[in-house]
Amino acid sequence: MKILVVGDIVGGPGRMAMARVATRYKAEKRADFVLANAENSAAGRGITAALAEELFAGGADALTMGDHVWDQKEAAAYFDREPRIVRALNLPPGCPGHGVSTVPSPAGPVTIVQLMGRTFMNTVADCPFRAVDAWLKEHGAAHKIIIVDMHAEATSEKVAMGKFLDGRVTAVLGTHTHIQTADEAVTAKGTAYMTDLGMTGPCDSVIGRTTEAILTRFLTGMPTKFEIASGDVRLHGALLTVDPETGKALKIKRVEEILSRPG
Repeated sequence: MKILVVGDIVGGPGRMAMARVATRYKAEKRADFVLANAENSAAGRGITAALAEELFAGGADALTMGDHVWDQKEAAAYFDREPRIVRALNLPPGCPGHGVSTVPSPAGPVTIVQLMGRTFMNTVADCPFRAVDAWLKEHGAAHKIIIVDMHAEATSEKVAMGKFLDGRVTAVLGTHTHIQTADEAVTAKGTAYMTDLGMTGPCDSVIGRTTEAILTRFLTGMPTKFEIASGDVRLHGALLTVDPETGKALKIKRVEEILSRPG
């Protein structure tokens, strides 16, 4: 089974890139299932129901969120009724939505778990290690393919989660920093790991925002509106090859698809 996992989608350029690449990969039989992080889809701030439906129509089978999960207030009710959107499992009890979801596909079901890191993150999330450990002990045996989106700032926290879940899940893939890392690997126990999938959106930017606005903030410290950039649009992510019988990862390949160049 081939699973394309797409790094943080940023704004309209990111949505366009995701749709073009996802539909092509599926048409060419290069991906049976597409999972994408969509927490920056609405101009960098969360997601709306309409934009989620746009991404599903564009080839996504499931979407994960992150620390911008509640930025679009009206989306909370949509999260409750849409199991293909997964927010962090370790958010406090009572939050809307699903922290784990199993999504069917022609090649077999895929279970998605999202976790929120706490190091350097402005979040009220509970311990991600204890949350996923408890879920796996209670439910893990019933699921073959388990993909974990570790949404975190610190590379150390992501690496630690990869070690903690080694051999217990199919893949641990980091999101949030928007910078693709070059450490993709499959462990001896059959877990694929990558510290950060990278960003899907305008790379002629500072993590998706216009360079001028970000420089103004750094140089002056003054509040500045961060507009989404437009140039050098790319999709970053990873392509997994998975044994559907065992749930073990067989291969992970870093993905970079270039949709447009600067200027």
